[in-house]
Amino acid sequence: MRLLYFKIQRLITITNYLSNNKVMNWFRLIISYYLSFSGLVKHKNIFPAFISVEVTNFCNLHCPECPVGTREINQSERKMFDFVLYQKLIDELKPTLQHIILYFQGEPFINSQIFDLIKYGHDAKIYTSTSTNGQFLTDDNAKRLILSGLDKLIVSLDGSTQEVYETYRVGGSLEKSLEGIKKVLYWRTELKSSTPMVEIQFLVLKTNEHQLEEMKRLAKQLGVDRLTFKTAQLNDFKHGNPLMPTRKKYSRYKKDNSGKYRIKSSQPNRCWRLWSGAVVNVHGEVLPCCFDKTSEHSFGNILENYFSACWSGNKASGFRAKILQNRKQFEICRNCTSN
Repeated sequence: MRLLYFKIQRLITITNYLSNNKVMNWFRLIISYYLSFSGLVKHKNIFPAFISVEVTNFCNLHCPECPVGTREINQSERKMFDFVLYQKLIDELKPTLQHIILYFQGEPFINSQIFDLIKYGHDAKIYTSTSTNGQFLTDDNAKRLILSGLDKLIVSLDGSTQEVYETYRVGGSLEKSLEGIKKVLYWRTELKSSTPMVEIQFLVLKTNEHQLEEMKRLAKQLGVDRLTFKTAQLNDFKHGNPLMPTRKKYSRYKKDNSGKYRIKSSQPNRCWRLWSGAVVNVHGEVLPCCFDKTSEHSFGNILENYFSACWSGNKASGFRAKILQNRKQFEICRNCTSN
């Protein structure tokens, strides 16, 4: 009943954020996407339905499959997303933007302006969400989070005991995350707010797959609105990976006739995500999607141009055209489950 209640609440919230411009833009995106199969790939006067913004580019944890956590991505230039640049971006997109995800790589709550970023998006009547490892959900931060107007909070919790949790969330404290979730739920009730919807996201790995039932009980005990078991994107998967779960339902990969592993889902030469959304990294670069971890396929920079010019420019159009020809020519697409 709780989940049904919050699904209804979420639908009401999204409906309140809608406008004629947003609805029309959504239909134009769909039409453009399907017409692209016939060779039309231009995004003329069409804007994304969602964007992800990289709030910060570094993290406090050392997760083994994350390029930020393993420090594969150079963190010598630690950076926060510039608030003035963010305002410019939101002001440009707010007539048509439906959802802003304040997360890409790095831990969003390291940026002390996260609450201002959320509020600016909320005040612009855009659905806002973020994802966190939960280590910074102090009592004060939890209260500020509710007051900011955030619509959805995802907390990564990959184990029901510290021993299992820290095998992936290296350097993290399970107790901190649990206490943080409790504080958010407390202040949501105290301030009589229906938001944010609180979701625990459990990344299913070989090291924690035995705790699925225990996690269900823990989520119910905490009183969160949703528990999601997410399949893990693994970097070196072709010859297997020590973190690959044995339960097939929770693995993105399967072994083929050659004995190597491959993505289970089909990978047609198209991608709705590439048509409907984009990522803006901490440096202002517009990226095709969240799989472009190293910003290899930047469409342009909003420090130098408007977002629309980057998203509809020659680089973006050329990339989409190549996806329609042969999606697997791009390394970032070979480990992707989106269709």
